[in-house]
Amino acid sequence: MPLDEDGPSWKKRAEDIRDIYEFREVLGTGAFSEVVLAEMKKTQKLVAIKCIPKKALEGKETSIENEIAVLRKIKHTNIVSLEDIYESRSHLYLIMQLVSGGELFDRIVEKGFYTEKDASQLIKQILDAVKYLHDMGIVHRDLKPENLLYYSMDEDSKIMISDFGLSKIEGSGSVMSTACGTPGYVAPEVLAQKPYSKAVDCWSIGVIAYILLCGYPPFYDENDAKLFEQILKAEYEFDSPYWDDISDSAKDFIQHLMEKDPNKRNTCDQALQHPWIAGDTALDKNIHESVSEQIRKNFAKSRWKQAFNATAVIRHMRKLQLGTSQEGPGQTTPTSPCHGNLLMPGDNHGSHSESCQDCCAPKSSENNSLAYSTHCAQSNRV
Repeated sequence: MPLDEDGPSWKKRAEDIRDIYEFREVLGTGAFSEVVLAEMKKTQKLVAIKCIPKKALEGKETSIENEIAVLRKIKHTNIVSLEDIYESRSHLYLIMQLVSGGELFDRIVEKGFYTEKDASQLIKQILDAVKYLHDMGIVHRDLKPENLLYYSMDEDSKIMISDFGLSKIEGSGSVMSTACGTPGYVAPEVLAQKPYSKAVDCWSIGVIAYILLCGYPPFYDENDAKLFEQILKAEYEFDSPYWDDISDSAKDFIQHLMEKDPNKRNTCDQALQHPWIAGDTALDKNIHESVSEQIRKNFAKSRWKQAFNATAVIRHMRKLQLGTSQEGPGQTTPTSPCHGNLLMPGDNHGSHSESCQDCCAPKSSENNSLAYSTHCAQSNRV
């Protein structure tokens, strides 16, 4: 679908986007787009704007239209939203919800008290959101902790799923069989290059739940071939002493999601009915010391890689003395760089075509795409 003046009706015309939004800070620059922190002049609402030159879209119209088609369908309390779309003579502008509560791992490390029940409540929110996506016929295909952000700095802030760069709408013309995702979180059937379904997301949620309860990934090897072999065989363990104080119910929950056979794997519906989520089997025992220590060891690199963008945003917010954030009065803005990470869906962190500096999201040591993901249908996305 060409992105011109006769394009889709959901695009609003804007001769100069700066008449509507005041640009504050560049959050990230990629090969095909730039993401900026901006303030809507009428409401003082902060947003993130993805600015895409039309020249960069020549020959890639289908890719960006697919991404927008996914984003426009999504309205869920735990999913970062696309709020508006503007088009000028030279650019396309995606107006994204701003999320400023920081990364999942950072929040856990900073807590003094953390339990299975906390992990269970986090996973429930993720399951609710992914169930919503699946009911809409959307498969995320790149669920991982780096794509899970807190909405605000509030202690009881909700968790948000972001980054829909690898998402796919089922039944949109092709069977999903391309190897997309991030090593360590990707399902066996994807690595086997077999046709796959929404069950790949359920596997990834199982991996995330595993990490939330011990602080380290179930699959790891410096050698990609050996890592893939572990995943293909679904070889993982509940190692002592890290799992000694974790309930059998939690382990059972994970085993039902990290099931090698996608046909036997729990769906989001089934996972939401598991006693560890729906019942009272998640323990209240404090596991913070062990989990946070392992997170620091295994995911330490994510912090310094996000530091530049976070610091830039916080500096600007302080300079502007912005006492209110994206939802209006009474909500605090971030107060430290480690809390200031901002992430929008549509900024793909699993694509070979982008480097660490290409967008405003953090990139961990595990955040590398599969060796053959350049063949993914989304690999040329903006």
